[in-house]
Amino acid sequence: MSHDSPSTVGAHHVPDPHTHAHPRVEAQDPPVPRRWFVLVLVCVAQFMLILDVTVVNVALPSIGADLGLGREPLTWVVTAYALAFGGLMILGGRIADTLGRRTGFLLGLAVFTAASLAAGFAPNGAVLLGARVAQGAAAALLSPAALALVTVTFHGPERNRALGVWAAIGGSGAAAGVLVGGLLTAGPGWQWIFFANVPIGALVLALAGSVIPVAPPVAARTRPDPAGALAATAGTAALILGVTRAGDLGWTSPWTLASLAGAAVGYALFVLVERTRTDPLVPLALLTRRPVVSGAFVMLVASGLLIPLFFLGSLYLQHALGFGPLRTGAAFLPVAVAVAVGAHVGSLLVGRVGARPVGAGGLTIAAAGALWLSRLPEHGGPSDVVPGLALAAAGLGPAFVAATTTAMSRVRHHEAGITSGLVNTFHELGGALGVALVSAIAAPSLAGGDAGGVGGYTDAFLGCAGTAAVAALVAWVLVPAGRPPASDGPRHVH
Repeated sequence: MSHDSPSTVGAHHVPDPHTHAHPRVEAQDPPVPRRWFVLVLVCVAQFMLILDVTVVNVALPSIGADLGLGREPLTWVVTAYALAFGGLMILGGRIADTLGRRTGFLLGLAVFTAASLAAGFAPNGAVLLGARVAQGAAAALLSPAALALVTVTFHGPERNRALGVWAAIGGSGAAAGVLVGGLLTAGPGWQWIFFANVPIGALVLALAGSVIPVAPPVAARTRPDPAGALAATAGTAALILGVTRAGDLGWTSPWTLASLAGAAVGYALFVLVERTRTDPLVPLALLTRRPVVSGAFVMLVASGLLIPLFFLGSLYLQHALGFGPLRTGAAFLPVAVAVAVGAHVGSLLVGRVGARPVGAGGLTIAAAGALWLSRLPEHGGPSDVVPGLALAAAGLGPAFVAATTTAMSRVRHHEAGITSGLVNTFHELGGALGVALVSAIAAPSLAGGDAGGVGGYTDAFLGCAGTAAVAALVAWVLVPAGRPPASDGPRHVH
């Protein structure tokens, strides 16, 4: 059926794999000898990147006290990383395709490790912000290269399992960030949320250099596209900045409106530039393929629910229940386990029933978890919030698997880096947009004081439940039916 096959690219027609026609395809690459060890290394690296999205949140009060930073610069400690990470992701994916995934992975990991060391030694806010930008830029190169390595290293059912592990790392890393941030901040100090990356990064760097096989770049013939790269980066960064600042300043503030307008201009220029190039940064046809579009949608919603749920949950535990950073982090341990277990189950089911029921079913479970949280009592306890967070996380784990598997299921090798960059961009956009929206809804409770109560929290959780329920219906219609292909999908011989 046509809805299960990728759309036409350029003048080439991609035959429907469910028909009896036998297209001429590329020979499948032989299995990489130590591919599971490769998966472990790239997942450890990805875990560090995702960890750094949330690990800083619990440490912000300590960072502000030590470096003399007020609320505004402290916000930028979080925002600077998200801006560079999300804004440069598409460019990072293209660079990974051009330089080679191995080179992109190693280079990104080396810069990220060095930037983490600089962040831990930061004597003032300016140095810390610069180090966070460098971390984000390195992550924008490392993450697409890592996902592309997973995609091209594994085939068939093994790929589904590998992508399931990848999804589990992404979801559990966000939850573990709260736990690790609490442990390190309450223990050796906030500097160690950055120092901890250094020995891990150095070890992965040393091992990866000998384990990841050398392969020629897959997009070496492409010419640079500085105009497209600048427009895409500016548009994405402006969008992330706009939705992030909206959570603090409101959707009608000049800052927010100017950022969103800049995003619209950046994306419009990007489309105009790409339409005129024979070798664009992002082939526009890629953005019309149903698997890519549906995978990006599920990724946007899943991250747009997971990060805000963790954000609200951690604030409720600390502000409403008076938990310290260590106790707050410990409360998130079952949530991290739930994400990992959900993703594992999702990876097994995707190969049997397909991504559509896994994605829609996972979002439905997430809606039930958020609905549980919308009934928080005025004077509750951990048992009122942790089970709901764990249930939602257990549903979002399979949703991440469905998103990644769908988007990457029929990707050609020379498109793996840029496609993974697109998917990861929607991950960052979803988290930023979700936090901005729940911040606006939960504002009365987040402001503190007895007048706020828990009404803001419950309203925000109810909004998350409604979003998850609607997204489940959309995913059931949008995500292609059927199981992922047993091979890497039809590819024309070049």
